[in-house]
Amino acid sequence: MSEGRLVQRRVAGRGPVRSMNSRVTGRSHAAASAARWDTAIGSVGAALIVGLVTAVVAGRAMRRPIDRLPADRAALKVRDGAAILGASVLADSAMEHLRGGFYNPAMFAAPVTAAAVLSASVAEPDPRERTFAHGAHAAGAAVGATGLAFHLYDVGRRPGGASWQNFFYAAPIGAPGALLLAGLFGLASERIVAIEHLERHPRERLRIARLLAACSGLALLFESAEVALLHFRGAFHDPAMWLPVTVPPAAGLALLHHAARPSLHRDRLARLLTGTTGILGVVGTGFHVYGVGRHMGGWRNWRQNVLAGPPTPAPSSFWGLALIGLASLDLLAAEGLPR
Repeated sequence: MSEGRLVQRRVAGRGPVRSMNSRVTGRSHAAASAARWDTAIGSVGAALIVGLVTAVVAGRAMRRPIDRLPADRAALKVRDGAAILGASVLADSAMEHLRGGFYNPAMFAAPVTAAAVLSASVAEPDPRERTFAHGAHAAGAAVGATGLAFHLYDVGRRPGGASWQNFFYAAPIGAPGALLLAGLFGLASERIVAIEHLERHPRERLRIARLLAACSGLALLFESAEVALLHFRGAFHDPAMWLPVTVPPAAGLALLHHAARPSLHRDRLARLLTGTTGILGVVGTGFHVYGVGRHMGGWRNWRQNVLAGPPTPAPSSFWGLALIGLASLDLLAAEGLPR
């Protein structure tokens, strides 16, 4: 009887002898167990990262004096949103440009500038640090706009030009756009602080609040458009992939409507949708971590799978934009809302 036959035979005094099939089954069970452990480790790591960022943001919120003006509190919330956008771009651009081998030296500009925007936004606003913060935010906006132009050029220079396939597989449009937004919203936080000195100009305060709400709403719409494109490339194989292409656009439209015609019931609807969008940003990060762990080798092969799997830092941009949208709602509410 050969060893390869899928049977088990009993030898006198020696118990059952394992066949080749049993050895293969044992290996498959071990591989499945290892894959589960890899996914668990990756999920715990992502949870720790999200928890750390949440603790930083919450710690900053707890250190804010209660007697600060609404404009000051809103400005700090905008800086938190810009910091999260900067962190998302830093991780995303570093991985994507690493996959491209940094063949163009200009590809180092995105992660370096995103790190500067993150540092300037996380730091507590201090008169001595305003020069660095202003320069970092302005540089982030400039590099983001330049990178957006480069990525659009990369799409257009490929065979077929501006086709769906090139938008699917060429340089992503959303990454430099997020860096542009991080810089612009960082500059906006500096402008919002000046509202403290506009006590005699309520129209100016209202104009800034409405402009911030409109900009955050448009940003959510543009971000949702790229997510829809990439999830369409993935054929929406998971029903949860429909959430980031439905809730954030609804929040963006609610912010735009509220900016055009502020009212109390529009404020409540916009807060509900915008807050839900922020939660989706955190949950989406967990989904993407799970998606990376499902690839061959799991998180043990993270060097390859973080590049081949769904972009892990991308969903957190919804969290940052949601914070900025909520800050705009706080500014509008401080001016008084009609019913």
